[in-house]
Order: sequence, then structure tokens, then C-alpha cells
Amino acid sequence: MKFEIKTTNIFLEQVKRLRENDKKIIKDKIELLKQNPYRFKRIHSKRFSRVFRVRLNVSGKEMRLIYVLLAPNIIIVCLIERKNDYKDLEKYLEKI
Repeated sequence: MKFEIKTTNIFLEQVKRLRENDKKIIKDKIELLKQNPYRFKRIHSKRFSRVFRVRLNVSGKEMRLIYVLLAPNIIIVCLIERKNDYKDLEKYLEKI
């Protein structure tokens, strides 16, 4: 099955502030998502059943790229810092 990547405005704003090297890391992970969106760890959400996260190290910070799989679309929601746990996750998912 062919998947199409869609992004939220939140994610685009977060990526805009990053360095070029960090943007390349994220772009490489998104390419892996296109090939197999089920390869990364699933996380629990109240709103969606297929929410996943990708582990990233961006500018020395542990980050998570959060995406929702609504076939045939992969919706990239946001980047969240690991140190904040997943407190803001539901807030970001409401905006889909």
C-alpha cells in the first residue's frame, strides 16, 4: 500500500526553527515512514487508535516525532521533548 505524508501546521512551525542538520535527520525518518509506517513504536491515545512515535536526537535533546496513521495517510502531528513525557500529546492530537 502506498502512503501519503501530510503534516500539521504545528509540526511545520517546529521544524522551521531547527538547524539544517536536524531537518535532514527528520527527513530521513520520514522517508522510512513512507516505506513502512508500522516499524516504529505505537503509543496510547484517547482520540486515535494508531498513534506512533519515532525516537530522535535533535540538537542533543531527546525528541519524539508523533504521527497518526489514517490509511492511506500518515499525518505527522508534532515533535515533543522526551523530558516533558507525553503531557501535551492529547492537546496536539485535538488539532487534527
